[in-house]
Amino acid sequence: MKNILGLITILISLTASAQDQLYKVSLIRAKPGELLNLIDQLNEDIANYESYLEHKPYLLRHSQGDHWDLMVIHPIESLADYFSEEERDQRADSKTFEKNYGDPFFDIVSFQEEAIVNGPPVNDFIAAFKKYDLFHIEIFTSIAGKQTELLDQRLAENHFYAGIDHRPNFIFTRIFGPSWDNFTIGFYEDLHDFAGPEVPFEKEDQAAKEAGFEGVNFIGSYLRSLIAEHHDTLAWKID
Repeated sequence: MKNILGLITILISLTASAQDQLYKVSLIRAKPGELLNLIDQLNEDIANYESYLEHKPYLLRHSQGDHWDLMVIHPIESLADYFSEEERDQRADSKTFEKNYGDPFFDIVSFQEEAIVNGPPVNDFIAAFKKYDLFHIEIFTSIAGKQTELLDQRLAENHFYAGIDHRPNFIFTRIFGPSWDNFTIGFYEDLHDFAGPEVPFEKEDQAAKEAGFEGVNFIGSYLRSLIAEHHDTLAWKID
């Protein structure tokens, strides 16, 4: 990464102020045979979200890749408000948003992981989830001491995407909750859009170098040098 250090300063100055929106993220795997029931319960709460939450949650269904079935993601305004007794009591009336240990909700759930993360501006997030139907989700756990460099790599990859006329990924960084450190979401109209047009090697390689990489063939190997774990998933939006 011969140019990455100089680029890092530029990217961080451009994006740091845009990465201060809080989100609550839940990864859920249904008990075998209960997935459709779980989706129905979540959709019922999402349809009535204004009774429980300030912003609408968005529900994604795993298509292929990771071990979870569903991702629920929604913006929150502040940790103090979200975890206040008043708002927790309000969410307790829902079927899925605020459940205590041993509640019947967990009779149909085999796995649940929750995270509070920083992410993109709320208006950008909402616009993308309204417009697109297919999402590519990549979850990363960094090697010890490589958290910052991993985030820098994700920012540099978005810079590379800009050079080949590809939509950038949304980047979310952990505040607390899970074992992983960050995840990205790329958004697409369908599988054809995900496959994308063929880009000449020369254009890709030049864009990679301008983003600070040694070349397009080194993007993946550099990323692998920073991570202990990586999971990715294609997921469809559930309206």
